[in-house]
Amino acid sequence: MKQKTKPGTGPLSSLEFGVSFLAPSPHMELLASCPRSRLSPWGGWAPPPSHSRDLRPLPQDDGVCLSMEGGAAAATPTALPYYVAFSQLLGLTLVAMTGAWLGLYRGGIAWESDLQFNAHPLCMVIGLIFLQGNALLVYRVFRNEAKRTTKVLHGLLHIFALVIALVGLVAVFDYHRKKGYADLYSLHSWCGILVFVLYFVQWLVGFSFFLFPGASFSLRSRYRPQHIFFGATIFLLSVGTALLGLKEALLFNLGGKYSAFEPEGVLANVLGLLLACFGGAVLYILTRADWKRPSQAEEQALSMDFKTLTEGDSPGSQ
Repeated sequence: MKQKTKPGTGPLSSLEFGVSFLAPSPHMELLASCPRSRLSPWGGWAPPPSHSRDLRPLPQDDGVCLSMEGGAAAATPTALPYYVAFSQLLGLTLVAMTGAWLGLYRGGIAWESDLQFNAHPLCMVIGLIFLQGNALLVYRVFRNEAKRTTKVLHGLLHIFALVIALVGLVAVFDYHRKKGYADLYSLHSWCGILVFVLYFVQWLVGFSFFLFPGASFSLRSRYRPQHIFFGATIFLLSVGTALLGLKEALLFNLGGKYSAFEPEGVLANVLGLLLACFGGAVLYILTRADWKRPSQAEEQALSMDFKTLTEGDSPGSQ
């Protein structure tokens, strides 16, 4: 005689199995709220490999959760917004104090007059210091936006910085030509030309690799570390060159009065400290490994697909 079993106490029929599989459970809710790495013990979207040596423990929570649309949302480090705000306060104060120095002690700015030279320091501070520093911080500030949007903003800020710096270069060369002064004889001028050329080449190569659609993924991956290194190096050289130019201007304009604590000299010294502090704040934010922009879902998928195509290996075997 066949014994009857109550629903849920014996082997499941196909109908019962389908109903139980579709019913919500705490495990399904956990999967919906966990990071991508916990959705699969193999850390990717590829099916699990058949061999048992790839069965590894679940990775730890990396702080990135997937939304229902497939996007990734990373928690912003607690201290990062404060450091970014502090750097912006330093940068804006730096630009304002440069304008105050030129307006109060150098007569202001006018292109068709002896005041044309004053456009040079202001343009260089705005372009190669403030805007370049902010372009470097784009990938720290916009952590969860689409990668292409962040790239475009990064490139546009560098374009604005390059154009403004070019105006500053034209101003100083045109002023020297009108006055009959020699060009490119000082250490400041040599460093300035070096920085501008490196900055232009860095932007051109960066555009070719990361914004122009022709570069391959492998080429971008190989060049990315060099792009990051030279970006930070050029910014540091820009700050050092600005400090050299500031000291040169004070020696030309004040001469022996510089040692007598003239108000202009004191103001310019504070300006130099602001330059150094802004540069230090930007470099500190850039060098914090835990403040780097996390990889988004589409970037992780592209990386896994590239490894599969080039190495013939499953993404989960990494």
